[in-house]
Amino acid sequence: MTWLDISQAKQELIRVSGMLRDSGVMFRGEHANLSARVADDKMVLTRGGNVAHLDEDSFALVQTDGKVLEGEVASAQAEIIEMHAAVYRARTQVGSIIHTHAPHATAFAVAHQSIPVVYEPLMRFGITVPVPVIPWAPRGSVASVDGIIAALQANPEISAVLLANHGVLAFAANPTQTAQLLATLDEAAELVLAARQLGGEQPLPAAAFEQIRDHMRTFATK
Repeated sequence: MTWLDISQAKQELIRVSGMLRDSGVMFRGEHANLSARVADDKMVLTRGGNVAHLDEDSFALVQTDGKVLEGEVASAQAEIIEMHAAVYRARTQVGSIIHTHAPHATAFAVAHQSIPVVYEPLMRFGITVPVPVIPWAPRGSVASVDGIIAALQANPEISAVLLANHGVLAFAANPTQTAQLLATLDEAAELVLAARQLGGEQPLPAAAFEQIRDHMRTFATK
């Protein structure tokens, strides 16, 4: 697998943090943490909690065993290192991870309800099962990270989880895909909440994912 180099990873994370900020997915506090893999065993990770205006000095270089190699991570941020590192260790194809308090997705996390896959765009990101809720534990704690990894091991298809009473964690091949996934997930949550005021969301056909995948494959070859 070829990863972004350190400079490219920083620039991509700076760019997507602006996308997330402008779309409201960071919510009012503009709090998030973002990372990108730069080697099989290394990532760049945001150093602080407010990521609305990142620059080249806003990141630390961290090994996926949790050791900080370059830069400093704010003490309040250090607790999330293992949350990112553990996902990279568990999913070798993941190239970027983003955690935010995206408002609509977080509403489901606060309600301890999974987000159903009834919004077609989610399937275009490969999400075919409800986005699960991880039982509450302090952010970045062993219990919280163990819950995340248990969910990943139980279902290889998931690329996002809800952290009960806290927020959402999304992961994909690169920062852009991860940001797009996160935004689409928050859209899905918002639309499901709206649909429930109109009588409830309706399921997609059982064969929808295969049909969408075949359709996408057809157009990708043209």
